[in-house]
Amino acid sequence: MTDRLGRVVVVGASVAGVTVVETLRRRGFDGSISLVGDEPHAPYDRPPLSKQILTGAWAADRVTFRDAASLDRLRVDLWLGTRAVGLDLGERTVEFHDRERLSFDGLVIATGVVPRRLPAGHDLAGVHVLRTVGDALALRTQLHPGRRLVVIGAGFLGCEVAAAARKLGMQVCIVDPLPVPMVRQLGEDVGRHVASLHRDHGVDIHCGVAVRRLLGDCKVTGVELATGAVLDADLVLVAIGSTPATDWLTGSGLTLNDGVVCDATCRAAPGVYAAGDVARWWHDTLGAHIRVEHRMNATEQAIAAATNLLGADAPFTPVPYFWTDQYDARIQAYGTFPPNCSVAIVRGDPDERRFIAHYIHDDRITGVLAWNMPKGLRAERAHIGQSVADARL
Repeated sequence: MTDRLGRVVVVGASVAGVTVVETLRRRGFDGSISLVGDEPHAPYDRPPLSKQILTGAWAADRVTFRDAASLDRLRVDLWLGTRAVGLDLGERTVEFHDRERLSFDGLVIATGVVPRRLPAGHDLAGVHVLRTVGDALALRTQLHPGRRLVVIGAGFLGCEVAAAARKLGMQVCIVDPLPVPMVRQLGEDVGRHVASLHRDHGVDIHCGVAVRRLLGDCKVTGVELATGAVLDADLVLVAIGSTPATDWLTGSGLTLNDGVVCDATCRAAPGVYAAGDVARWWHDTLGAHIRVEHRMNATEQAIAAATNLLGADAPFTPVPYFWTDQYDARIQAYGTFPPNCSVAIVRGDPDERRFIAHYIHDDRITGVLAWNMPKGLRAERAHIGQSVADARL
């Protein structure tokens, strides 16, 4: 494939997008590379936005992970502040919001995701989402001791923002229709420990109840729950998940279904690959299409997509990894966590908030999780895929 590549276009100036560029150069690609991003900022890292940026521990420029000199050395043509609005596979062009077009021989899609929004109420002052550095800075200016924050959504993002706000002395409520925080990611058993962690730090948890509406005229003043109860609010963070940023690909001919659908090599069409949060690819080991919204996957999948664009044609079969920091807790996990799996504590004690758990489905260990036990997690990772009996040997 390398001899047919003159110009590669990477849409999405994200961690995945920049890693694609770096990998192409490291693998010896000497052609033209254009990196397109809809934000005006230099590429930056997102995980600190809900933690260090919100608390003020970091200045905003610290999240920039490649400076201008590094990008110059990559000989990449940067198109920042440029929004892609269409893809023509036949003509091999990407169209932008200003009607300009960019031709390509190879394309990597790394546009990530966009936050979901409530059906109504987002026009009220004081209602926020958190995805970009601009979102984080706008929210940070409103986080003051004593103010009342309602977080709608108890996943990774909602729980991390709640923890950051409590550190700043705010009154915090978390609302979610599911029974415990982070149940989709960690299951009910560990989710109950997450709820306990937040309650011990003064967060008011309202799980198992839906939001009926946001209250307020021009500015949000409260959140009405399905029970009729009202939570007073000076600020509201809507953290109810995200959707892949694929609207610009509608009508392109690519298969879109909860992301850009790819084969096992991250290929969506001849010469077209996807990487990061937007990619839904066939995982040979798991025997299913999956999409992973985690930082480590963005880097690893970008390397795989770039390498395969250059002709490697190798399946991408990672063991998914994620982590979250909340208060003094670091929760790390490898593998997959089916909703109907059981959980076994194999080391430590949950009551002491220091333990390792195995997630078990059909008598096989599908995932391992560590709560404040990072060294032990590395050894337990080897048990993923084993039967419970083999893991005990």
